[in-house]
Amino acid sequence: MSSNPNPVNFDERRWIINIRRTLEEEIEDDIDLPVCIFSVPKFLISSDRDSYTPQEVAIGPYHYWRPELYEMERYKLAAAKRAQKHIHGDHKFQYVVDQLKELELQIRACYHKFLNISNETLAWMMAIDASFLLEFLQIYAIKEGKLSATSSSRSLSHLVDYAGTKAAHNAILRDMVMLENQIPLFALRKMLEVQYSSLELTDDMLQAMLMGFCEELSPFKMMKNKPIINVSECAHLLDCLYDTIVPKDQQKVKITEVEDRGGTTQAKERYHGDPTCVRKFFSEVWKLISKLNKGPIRLIKKLILSKPVKCLFKFPWTMLSKIPGISVVAQPIQYLLFPKDKEDKKSEDDSSQANSDTNKPPLVEEITIPSVTELSKSLVRFQATVGNISIVRFDTKTATLHLPTISLDVNSEVILRNLVAYEASNASGPLAFTRYTELMNGIIDTEEDVRLLREKGIILNRLKSDAEVANLWNGMNKSVRLTKVPQLDKVIEDVNKYYNSRWKVKFWKHMKHYVFGSWQFLTLLATIMLLLMTTLQAFCSVYNCRKFNFGSTSE
Repeated sequence: MSSNPNPVNFDERRWIINIRRTLEEEIEDDIDLPVCIFSVPKFLISSDRDSYTPQEVAIGPYHYWRPELYEMERYKLAAAKRAQKHIHGDHKFQYVVDQLKELELQIRACYHKFLNISNETLAWMMAIDASFLLEFLQIYAIKEGKLSATSSSRSLSHLVDYAGTKAAHNAILRDMVMLENQIPLFALRKMLEVQYSSLELTDDMLQAMLMGFCEELSPFKMMKNKPIINVSECAHLLDCLYDTIVPKDQQKVKITEVEDRGGTTQAKERYHGDPTCVRKFFSEVWKLISKLNKGPIRLIKKLILSKPVKCLFKFPWTMLSKIPGISVVAQPIQYLLFPKDKEDKKSEDDSSQANSDTNKPPLVEEITIPSVTELSKSLVRFQATVGNISIVRFDTKTATLHLPTISLDVNSEVILRNLVAYEASNASGPLAFTRYTELMNGIIDTEEDVRLLREKGIILNRLKSDAEVANLWNGMNKSVRLTKVPQLDKVIEDVNKYYNSRWKVKFWKHMKHYVFGSWQFLTLLATIMLLLMTTLQAFCSVYNCRKFNFGSTSE
């Protein structure tokens, strides 16, 4: 009984032919193009499939054969017919297909998946999809002033019955920025080359389209002196949008250079785990008690400062730590009485820990930051600025957190998620945009946080409510790998340092960590109280306690 392990629709003969031809031709042409069109990781798709799967139109080979997207094929074919009229000379649409067939290896090299389709099919697919995209992008060339509305009104008239409504237009835009729904940008450029007389005019037109497209879809307000998009450096539409949001200097930073910073985690660990905080806590309590000199407090102070008690603490602490009951509280008291040796040991441990943490992804503490509401209560101010994520900073002098103005609408979640997916799949350096989403996720917990940022002009809410914005940020998937990003790491570190330095925050954190959440402290407190009561009982058995007047009326 034999079984066939091969897929039902797998064509072995075509696969062998494609492999043989690819190996032979690639040696001759020496093609070295990086993959830029990836499949979205499964753990991201499972979180929100609709944000990564086209709903209206298929662009490229990944979703081309889905039956539910066939309705848009007639619009794409109509765009190809109109593009044929603009081809200079006596060439037909077949001429464009032939030009793209010569770029087959470059096109296949851009896709992460193996494309089990023929060269002819791939070329026709690229030509038809490029025609549709260019016709749609003409809208933004008009806005940029590179194309007159009258010259393109006829070519755009077929979109009125479908994309005339804002909802349909947004649906197409969302599909155009999906990671799996891309075609190489040089395919669009090749289509324009056969329509215009010069390469310079072709690049100017394509650049105008891309600038208008990115300005329309970018969630951030673009500066007046916005950088010019270099057509030759962009891989596809989503890559162009990513470049306008994440500056090139942040994309090219090496991880090894970035991951030398360990201050945030160490500061967190020092704050939460350093037993010297216990000593500081007791010091503050002792200062308060020392100001009281009445009634039982005076007697207790005399008892603690008496010679027997002082002699008790002069015994070798290693011996006392072996006594049952005392061993539980040995470490806090040892840090309280003999802090120097332990602090030296702690500094050595910190240095060795810092060396071992080099070149490792950031811990969860490094992306933890208080919410907007908590920061506002600690007198942190929020300032809206125009630009991309490169302008995020925290002014320690004025306690002002500068954040870029971000506009959120029905397209924003799809755009943000696909930018994160593209960065996670393609970026060789730090995931700067992913860290920005983690920052916004950290400071936004509730709709009250959104309201505060909206009132400051940082969030322009075009959704139904502030609760939807909060759900958008809180719903961003956290399963993407993280790297250290110097600029945003510094912002998070400075904000946490300022927040933790506030006396109210320090007091409550000490209380929660060392009082309400520490059984060692409660044991220490019970031991001290038992010791005091036992000493007081022994004292009263020797001396007549009635002789002492504690402010009460004697009988």
